[in-house]
Amino acid sequence: MEPVTLDGTSLTVDEVVAVAREDRPVAVAEAAREAVRAGRERVESVLDADEAVYGVNTGFGDLVDTRIPRADVDELQTNLLRSHAAGTGRELAREEVRTLLVVRLNTLLRGYSGVRETVVDHLTALVNHPVHPVVRSRGSLGASGDLAPLAHLSLVLLGEGEADVPSVGDDDGIERVPGDEALRRAGLQPLRLRAKEGLALINGTQLTTGLAALAVHDARRLLTAADAAGALTTEVTMGSTAACDPAIHDLRPHAGQAVSARNVKRLTQGSEIVESHRNCDRVQDAYSIRCLPQVHGAVRDAVAHLRDAVEIELNAVTDNPLVFPRAAVDDRASGTETAAVVSGGNFHGAPLAHRLDYLTAALTDLAAVSERRIDRMVNPSLQEEHLPPFLTGESGVQSGYMIPQYTAAALLAECRAEGRPATDSTPVSGGQEDHVSMSATSAFATGRTLDRARHVVAVELLCAAQAAEFVSGLAHGVGTGAVYDAVRTVVEPLDGDRPSDRDVDALASLVADGDLETALADAVDEVE
Repeated sequence: MEPVTLDGTSLTVDEVVAVAREDRPVAVAEAAREAVRAGRERVESVLDADEAVYGVNTGFGDLVDTRIPRADVDELQTNLLRSHAAGTGRELAREEVRTLLVVRLNTLLRGYSGVRETVVDHLTALVNHPVHPVVRSRGSLGASGDLAPLAHLSLVLLGEGEADVPSVGDDDGIERVPGDEALRRAGLQPLRLRAKEGLALINGTQLTTGLAALAVHDARRLLTAADAAGALTTEVTMGSTAACDPAIHDLRPHAGQAVSARNVKRLTQGSEIVESHRNCDRVQDAYSIRCLPQVHGAVRDAVAHLRDAVEIELNAVTDNPLVFPRAAVDDRASGTETAAVVSGGNFHGAPLAHRLDYLTAALTDLAAVSERRIDRMVNPSLQEEHLPPFLTGESGVQSGYMIPQYTAAALLAECRAEGRPATDSTPVSGGQEDHVSMSATSAFATGRTLDRARHVVAVELLCAAQAAEFVSGLAHGVGTGAVYDAVRTVVEPLDGDRPSDRDVDALASLVADGDLETALADAVDEVE
């Protein structure tokens, strides 16, 4: 595969996903290598000046005032990784580790972190061979960055910790080996860290940013699926698409709202089902149908808000301190005539944490409106006359899709329980780090909520396709027909009670893997 070229300034969400999930290799642009070399020369000039500079020759956190002798500076960086590898909880998944690697590597390429080029080469090799360090997921406060997870990742560069690598003689196998063996498999020697390098490896928002990048990508797919499921539900419940008319949304021009309205219109284009009741006596549909563009659109806007921050963060320098050319900063910064080392707070995850919490709440609302549409299809008190109770022709003897709606309700309850903002600071490091973002906690909550919302939408797809079995003699729209066909590629119609757990999982995978999105793209000119 063609490698993703990293230069510290142009990494995209789609490229992160390609490296994380498709095993795309990476390459480093020569201009970025030059920036790294220049940054390292600035660090060396600071060392030669023998001034007290945080992260170079002082302790960390509350130990900032402890001066480290020149002979112990390298040991300081190694001890930093060992002491900070104190995470707990589940291990990061393979794709999460790869995301962490590529985002950490990219930020070092700006040259303001002061690492040597060999550090860049080692990280590149871990991505490409591949070597996936074992990283514990819990322990980050989102300031001073994602310290504990990044420390677990970086230990392998020293030949310590553990990593998952391809099994010898087994193309599909994976085995766990000590860090030094993992490096040997990649043709590398363990690094001996130099001044500033340990801190540069662990101080930053890369776990939060990587998880947020995956969430942005996955949420976009989920929203396409939610619009598709809602459009099919609108059809099979004999709902109207008039509420998606552009004239309505031009008067309230929120970007996401307009997109979801256009999607429903495009998907139902040519629908004989919609046309069959255009002049019926019903005045308005329930909110879960009529307000689909407003609710789905608001979630789209929340995703866009997070995407803006992620696109900045992927190419930002988020460690501390930063090493500048002297001419770039004022004279109050510590350093030499040629370099300046400036302490700041770019490691603080607040710009991501707040938007992640916002998206978690928005995804919960997406699950809520989908669950209400599910209920309208299966609930005998709300169903249209052509639909049998719980979408089974032998209700009573059979329960049909009664219980999948329970599952959706249970998932929605979990989404709501997750919804408390994670950005609730707890002071650490003897009060030196007295306000932290908890951004990684927010990112994990967003990921869990996204997965639950995806399964709720999967239940809606399950029920909408089954409801379509009771609409005979009328054609679906060009897009809703593709939705129905896509569902039927993995789930057969319900002709008698059966376990539906695997059906729901199969439909959730149809959404997550992009197969539903592909089916829609093949059938409709443009689905956003």
